[in-house]
Formats: sequence, structure tokens, C-alpha cells
Amino acid sequence: MDYAKPLPNYLVTRYHGWKATSYEENQGWYRRLAKEGQRPRAMVISCCDSRVHVTSIFGADQGEFFIHRNIANLVPPYAPDGDHHGTSATVEYAVTVLKVAHLIVLGHSQCGGVQGCIDMCKGHAPALEEKTSFVGRWMDILKPRFTAVEDITDDEEQARQFERQAVVASLENLMTFPFIESAVKSGELSLHGLWTDIGEGGLECYDPKSSAFHPV
Repeated sequence: MDYAKPLPNYLVTRYHGWKATSYEENQGWYRRLAKEGQRPRAMVISCCDSRVHVTSIFGADQGEFFIHRNIANLVPPYAPDGDHHGTSATVEYAVTVLKVAHLIVLGHSQCGGVQGCIDMCKGHAPALEEKTSFVGRWMDILKPRFTAVEDITDDEEQARQFERQAVVASLENLMTFPFIESAVKSGELSLHGLWTDIGEGGLECYDPKSSAFHPV
């Protein structure tokens, strides 16, 4: 295997800086985590977007959140078909093994995956329509919900509302998993839908009673 290369120098430098400061000052905590294992209270499903920094938003330390990131923070419907399902596997582990108390879906503004889905729905993204497009096939999860925003004429507002639809779609799909439905109904697990504005630092929470997002 001759294609795996050494880390870039800037990452090596940052690692040594972390080891000499944050780790050195908290090595007892790190060793406790290693010895006792993880006991996160919450799982967060967020977008891969590098601008979405979950631990910073909530001021979380190591061991607090079990985090899964994918394109557009989507959860597919329950599909026990024997195929590979990374997001479903992560959710299963969080709920059935780690016994998290909260499962949070976090969407965000200027989401490239959601915009790609909009482009597909409008016929402007032929490359994403190809069967070979992993991104396109992943965004098929969200396509049926475009009808909820297709009449919005302002492109920016349409995108923002569709980003929120991605969160709601994931919450609904989570409830198709039998072990999640059971945990929610027993009160052992609660689901939460959030949307954050990257530029303004705003955070909104989904209220199922009003079917709307409200500022936190």
C-alpha cells in the first residue's frame, strides 16, 4: 500500500500542540474515559459540513455526545435488507447499546446537500440523477418532501425551509425503527429537531404541535 501518505505538517503541529496543552492538563479525564468507556447522554446526527461544529455549539467535552455526520443530516427509513447502512447502524448502536436519552437531528443553513436536492427536483442537476451518484441517491431520501416548499418563489427562503424539512423527514424516519419507537413510547428516549443559522449563530427547535421551528 504505497498511496497512504504521512500527515500534512500543519496537522502534525496541531496534534503536538493539543497533546502538550489540552491533553496534558486533562489526562486524568481522558484516562477515565478510556478505562470506563463512553456514556454519552445524547446522540447528534448532523451534516458533514465543516462549518457545523456540534461540540462548540453546545460547549460539550469529550464523552458527552455520540455524533454521526452525513450529507444533509438525513436518516433513511428502517430497511432491514441485509445491505450496508452506516447511519442506521450508528442509530441502532446509540439507542440499543449506549442507551442515549436524547437523539438530536441538527440541520443548518446553506446546506449543499439540500441545495443539490432542490436542483434535482427542478431538473438542474443531471449528474446527481445518475445511478452512480452516491450523493444523488442519498438525497432521494428527501426528494418527496419538495412538494412542501415548491411554491416558495424566493430561492433563499425555499432552501432554508427545505433544510428544515430535512430535519423533520429524519425525525419521521427515525420513528420507523422499531427499537426507537419503543424507546420513545416508554419515555426512555426523546427526539429533538434543530436547525442552526451558521452566519448568525441562531438555533431553532422543531415544535410538532405547531409543525414549525422556533428560536431556542
